[in-house]
Amino acid sequence: MAHKAPGKHFRKGLSLVEITRMFPDDATAERWFVETRWADGVHCPDCGSTNVQERPTRKPQPYRCRDCRKDFSVKLGTLMEGSKLGFQVWAIAIFLLATNLKSVSSMKLHRDLGITQKTAWYLAQRIRETWRDNGSPFAGPVEADEAYLGGKRKNMSAKKRKAMKGAGPTAGKAIVVGAKDRESNQVVARVVENTEGPTLKGFVAEHTAPGATVYTDESKSYSGLGGDFDHDTVNHSAGEYVRGMAHTNGIESFWAMLKRGYQGTFHHFSEKHCDRYVNEFAGRHNDRDADTLDIMGHMAKGLEGKRLQYRDLIA
Repeated sequence: MAHKAPGKHFRKGLSLVEITRMFPDDATAERWFVETRWADGVHCPDCGSTNVQERPTRKPQPYRCRDCRKDFSVKLGTLMEGSKLGFQVWAIAIFLLATNLKSVSSMKLHRDLGITQKTAWYLAQRIRETWRDNGSPFAGPVEADEAYLGGKRKNMSAKKRKAMKGAGPTAGKAIVVGAKDRESNQVVARVVENTEGPTLKGFVAEHTAPGATVYTDESKSYSGLGGDFDHDTVNHSAGEYVRGMAHTNGIESFWAMLKRGYQGTFHHFSEKHCDRYVNEFAGRHNDRDADTLDIMGHMAKGLEGKRLQYRDLIA
C-alpha cells in the first residue's frame, strides 16, 4: 500500500498541469520509472546483479549486466515489457487511473493520450494488475457484504427479457463479495459464482484473521461464521441497518462508488473482465488517503514481476 498521508486535508494531489510538467518527455518519465523500481541502484532483472553498465545511447535497452552479459531496460520483467508505448504515456496513464475515483474508460484514454482505443484498453488492463496485492488477513472489525452489477431488466432487449422471464431480480448480474476492515479502512472484493454459504464464508475466512469480529446482514449464507469469528448481524429486511457497532455501512459505501463507476464511466463490465475492474476500484480505495505521487509510485512498483500479454487477455 502507498504511504498514507497524515489526513485528507493534508493529502498532496497533482494537477494535470503539474503532471505534464513532471513528465515533459519520455526521458524524464523513464528516469522516474528507473528511480522508482531501483531506488537502491539498477539491478539486472535476469540474475539480480548490480554490476551494471549504463549506455544511454543504446536504446531501447540502455543497460548491460557485466555478469550475465544481457542487455535490458526498466521495462523488462514488468507489465511494460514488450510495450512500444513511451514512458511518458505510461506515467500519465498511471496518473489518470490513480486519480479518477470512478476510473477512466478506454475511449477517454484514447483521446487524452493520443493512442488507439484498442491500445488504450490494453494499457489500462495492464495498469489494473498493479493493484493485485495479497495483503495480510484483516484484524477487524470486518464488514462483509455482496453487491450485484448489471443493467436493469427494463433496459434490456426484448430477447434478453424473454430469456430471463421468471428468473429472480439478480439474474444476469455479476455477483461481487467484499469485505472492509474498519481499523485499516482497507477493502478486498472479487467476483464470485454464487452467494451460497461455502462461497461467502470461504471468502470471509480467506481475508479475515481468526477470532476477529465480523459484521454481516442477516443472510443465511453467513450462518456458522460464529465458530471462527465473533459474528454479529443486522436485519436489513426488517429495516435494521445499525445496532450499536453492528452495521455494514462501510462496505456499502464502497459498493456505491463501484456502481457509480459502472454506470457513469463504463456502462457495462464484460463477465470475463469484471473482476479486473472490481480489483481496480478496491485498489484505488485502499490508496486514496496517500499523496498522489506516493500512489503512482506504489502502482509503478506493482508493475514489477507481472506479465499480461494481449493474446492471453482476449483468449
